[in-house]
Amino acid sequence: MELKAQKISKVIRGKKILSDINLELCDGNIYGIVGANGSGKTMLFRALSGLMSVTSGKITWNGKVLRQDFAVLPSLGIMLENVGLYSNMTGMQNLRYLASLKNKIQDKEIRRALERVGLDPDDRRKYQKYSLGMKQRLAIAQAIMEKPDVIMLDEPTNSLDAKGVEEIRRLILEEKERGALILLASHNQEDIRILADHIYQIKDGCIVR
Repeated sequence: MELKAQKISKVIRGKKILSDINLELCDGNIYGIVGANGSGKTMLFRALSGLMSVTSGKITWNGKVLRQDFAVLPSLGIMLENVGLYSNMTGMQNLRYLASLKNKIQDKEIRRALERVGLDPDDRRKYQKYSLGMKQRLAIAQAIMEKPDVIMLDEPTNSLDAKGVEEIRRLILEEKERGALILLASHNQEDIRILADHIYQIKDGCIVR
């Protein structure tokens, strides 16, 4: 399976946010995307997933054109910063609702996803009562629960303690072994060093390395 970007650019209000980016990404690999705040990492994820259209160039998934043959990647798990989940629902209720949108998985898989990120599926606390670390774990759980072909994680180890960081790193490697294509943006250089098979640096919307 291959996700390919061919000379993609994005212009917003006259400003170039992404500039002539070329990428060839294959399943079973972890791609680290590094860059300062505002460098274009999140915008790149939005473009590659189909959540945002590009101004020029094209993105293909296994030869089919994104936002032409399908609106978003057909098998995608994505976690961007500031994930908005329902504050008055438990973690299980949140994931059950999200899973109902595609009807690919049942409670068994949802419970397993919660357990894999270190959360209790039977915890009755509402999301609004979660700590920052618990919210981060739940965001990762929603990204991996359907065993997607492509997983995009923006700063996945933010707000986690040392034990949580190790757990999430192990989970990411397990998803790679399953055959997923993983894009990982992280300010934690150790995350990139340990996890990434390939590293791309982005600066001012351009891939510079």
